[in-house]
Amino acid sequence: MAKHIPPPSDGDGERIIDEPLSEALSRRYLAYALSVITDRALPDVRDGLKPVQRRVLYAMREMRLNPESAARKCAKVVGEVMGGYHPHGDQSIYDTLVRMAQDFAQRYLLVDGQGNFGNIDGDNPAAMRYTEARLTQAATLLLDGIDEDAVDFKPTYDNQDEEPVVLPTGFPNLLANGTTGIAVGMATSIPPHNAAELIDACSLLLENPQATTEELMAHVQGPDFPTGGVIVEPRASLLETYETGRGGVRLRALWEK
Repeated sequence: MAKHIPPPSDGDGERIIDEPLSEALSRRYLAYALSVITDRALPDVRDGLKPVQRRVLYAMREMRLNPESAARKCAKVVGEVMGGYHPHGDQSIYDTLVRMAQDFAQRYLLVDGQGNFGNIDGDNPAAMRYTEARLTQAATLLLDGIDEDAVDFKPTYDNQDEEPVVLPTGFPNLLANGTTGIAVGMATSIPPHNAAELIDACSLLLENPQATTEELMAHVQGPDFPTGGVIVEPRASLLETYETGRGGVRLRALWEK
């Protein structure tokens, strides 16, 4: 005989939600998509960092791993980040730290790595118990002013501490280092650029906020990749890429005999 199981109750009556399934799914999927976009996969335009990158740099600052200090084991850094700010897998945190220390992946290194951090041929870095790290001068520029109420803070995941919503960012890191990311229904791929050229372009915008893309390209003539090479893309193609946000950049290698 089938047994009748009453619906869940909170003591004040039945809790039955009458809602079309399509609306329930779309609303929940939208919440999930926004979470992935803002909390994991895409960078913040203000500091050019994803949450895990921001947390790694902030944790290293709290550990006083400044450029003039001695480096510490990456396992120690990963443990601090995972325990205090980023409650996810240790491997994803270490992969983030490693990428910020690879001179072939970052135009301006944010982590000064000591040990085997992999190479451009695809060899993996050494385990985190063998490698050491500390911040670079570029990273200190991103963090400079964080003690002067330059940015807002929010509670960490366990409400035991606080973390910055965004870093103060002393240079345009989003364009200087570039980034890639794939979220739900959205993706980004921004190439790195020369920081000095970017600052010249920013100065032009301060003088003339209505400056055109072509005028800005007098200072920023194209991407500046950490691996070098010569851009063979026509100027008209680069202009269209910058104006539309869609396009590609072809490179040619240089070699000497």
